[in-house]
Amino acid sequence: MTETPSPPTYDEEGKSAATAQAVPTGVEVIRSYLKSLDDRPGVYRMLNEKSEVLYVGKARSLRKRVANYAKLTGHSGRIARMIDATASMMFLTTETETEALLLEQNLIKQLKPKYNVLLRDDKSFPDIMVTTAHGFPQIKKHRGARKDKALYFGPFASAGAVNRTLNQLQKAFLLRNCSDAMFDSRTRPCLLHQIKRCSAPCVGKISEEEYGALVKDATRFLTGKSTKVQEQLQQQMAEASAAMEFERAAALRDRIRAMAHVQGTQNINPRTVTEADVIALHQQDGQACVEVFFIRANQNWGNRAYFPRTGGAEDPAEVLEAFMGQFYGTKEPARLILMSHPLETPELMAEALTEKLGRKVDIAVPLRGERHFLVEQAARNAREALARRMSESATQAKLLQGLADAFDLDGPPQRIEVYDNSHIQGTDAVGGMIVAGPDGFLKSSYRKFNIKGDSITPGDDFGMMKEVLDRRFSRLMKEDPDRKTDQWPDVILIDGGAGQVSATVAALGELGVEDVEIIGVAKGEQRDAGKEIFHRPGMPPKALPFRDPVLYFLQRLRDEAHRFAIGTHRAKRAKATTRTPLDEIPGVGAGRKRALLAHFGSAKAVSRAGLADLKAVPGISQALAETIYAFFHGER
Repeated sequence: MTETPSPPTYDEEGKSAATAQAVPTGVEVIRSYLKSLDDRPGVYRMLNEKSEVLYVGKARSLRKRVANYAKLTGHSGRIARMIDATASMMFLTTETETEALLLEQNLIKQLKPKYNVLLRDDKSFPDIMVTTAHGFPQIKKHRGARKDKALYFGPFASAGAVNRTLNQLQKAFLLRNCSDAMFDSRTRPCLLHQIKRCSAPCVGKISEEEYGALVKDATRFLTGKSTKVQEQLQQQMAEASAAMEFERAAALRDRIRAMAHVQGTQNINPRTVTEADVIALHQQDGQACVEVFFIRANQNWGNRAYFPRTGGAEDPAEVLEAFMGQFYGTKEPARLILMSHPLETPELMAEALTEKLGRKVDIAVPLRGERHFLVEQAARNAREALARRMSESATQAKLLQGLADAFDLDGPPQRIEVYDNSHIQGTDAVGGMIVAGPDGFLKSSYRKFNIKGDSITPGDDFGMMKEVLDRRFSRLMKEDPDRKTDQWPDVILIDGGAGQVSATVAALGELGVEDVEIIGVAKGEQRDAGKEIFHRPGMPPKALPFRDPVLYFLQRLRDEAHRFAIGTHRAKRAKATTRTPLDEIPGVGAGRKRALLAHFGSAKAVSRAGLADLKAVPGISQALAETIYAFFHGER
C-alpha cells in the first residue's frame, strides 16, 4: 500500500499551504491530480479548504474514478455540491480492489465524512456461549469479541431474544449458568435446581458423563438439529412412562415443551435456509431503512432496523454497499447473504467478506422460493419501520419547535442534554447524562459519571452536578473548542429548581460556556406531575398548560434521565456489594481471586490463611503469597 503525493502542499498540521485569501476549489482542483495518477486500485479522500474530509471512496482505477469527478455535468446534486467544496485530495494505492474496499470502510468509520452513507447505530450483537474449558460447561449470554475458548451461537438481534432463548434452554437442558467460582464454592443446590432449571452438577446431582450428554443435546439444538433431539426425548419419555417412571417422564415432557417454545417464538423458521443474513432496503423521501434478519440453525434469531445517514439521492446499490462494508466491519457475516437489491460489485464484496471470515460467503438476490419470501418479509419490515420513524420524526420536529416557541429559543434545538444525579445518602453517587434530538433519544450518546470529588459533602447535589458539568464541558472544550461537531448542546435540562440552575450557570461560567440555554424542571405543588415549574437564568419561573404536549415531552426527558441515573447507581451499588478485600491487593486480579476463593471458600478464610497455605494455591507465587499475607496481617 503506497500513498501518492498530492499537488497541493500541507504543513505539519495538515493545513493547506495556499493562502487563506484564495483557496481554489471545484473541478479544476480535481483535474490537477490526473497527471500524477495511474490505473492502480486505491482509496481517495476529498477535503475542503479547512482540510476536513468530505468523502472517502475506493476505485479499481484511481485515474478513471477521479476523471469522472472532473467532468462538468452528469452529477447528482449531492455529488455536485461535494465537488464544488473540494479544495484538495489524498490518495492511497493498494495491491487489490478488495484491499481498497476494506480500507475505504475503515476510513469511513474513523473519519465519518459528510457526503458518505454512514451507519449510525453500530452496536454489537449478543451470542449464546457454551464454555468448553470446564468439566461441567456453563451456558450464558455473551457480547463482544469471541476470544474465550467456547462454543458461540448467534448473533441474536437483541439481549431480550437471548434471554428468552436461554430461559427456555435452561428448562430444556438443565445447564448451569453460574460462574466457575460460584460453582466451586457451592455446598448445596441453588434455587435454579429447585425450580427444575439446573441439574445441580456443583453438588454431584448429575455425573460428568450425563451432563456432557445434555451439553451435546443443547449444542445440537442450537445448530439446527432440533428434530433429532426431540425425537430422542420423546422416545425416552415413552420408555419412562412404560416403566412407570412417571416423574422422569414428566421431566422429559417439560423439556420437550421448552424446546417447542423456543421454536414457536420464532416468527419465521425457514426449512431450506440453514444460515443466512437477510438484508432489505427501503428508501422514501430522501431517507433509508435497512432491515437485517438473522437466520441461524433454520430459525429466525431476530431482526434489527438501521437508518443510515444518506444524502437522499443515492441509488440502492450505493447505500447497500456502504452499509455492508461498515456493518460487517465488526460483525461476522453468515455463509449466505440474501439481498433485496443487487450490488454494483457483488463479487468484490463477497471476496472481501470471505477473506474476513476465512470461509466462503455467497451474496444473492433471490427471485423466487423461500429465499425470496424471506427477503420480502425483511423488505416489508423495512418499509414499515421507515414509515414509523418518519412519523415519529415529524412529531419530534413539532415538539422541538413547540419547545422553542414556549421558551423563546432562537430555533428548534438539535441536541438537548439532560442531567440527573443518583445516590443513597451520598454513597455510590453517580451522575447521568441523556441526549435527545430530532431523531428522539440518542442512546449511543448517553454518559455516566462516577462522582469522584473528595471535597463534596455526601448528599451535596449542587457539588455533584458541578463536578459532572465540569468534566463534561472541560473535555468537550478540549476535543472541540471551535464547535465544529454536533456534540455541543443547544439546551441543557436540569432536574431541579432555581438552586440547581444557578449552580449550573456558575459551573459553565467558570469554563467560559455562556451561550447554551439552561432550563430547570422543578416539581410543582405536592410533587404532582403536570404542575412542574420551569426555571431559567435571569427569568421568572414559568409553568406550561396542563395538557400541553411540550410539557409531556419535557417530563419524558426528565424521567428518562432519572431512569438512566438510577439504573447506573443500582449497577454500581450491586457491584460494590460483591467486592471483597481481595480486590484491594496489588497483583490479585480476577483469575487469582477465583483461585483463592475456590481454594479457601471465602475471603475471610483467605485472610486467616498462613503463608504456606497461600503458596499452595495454583497460580500464587511465593512473592504474591507474601504480599497477600502482609496485606491481612498489618504489614502493608
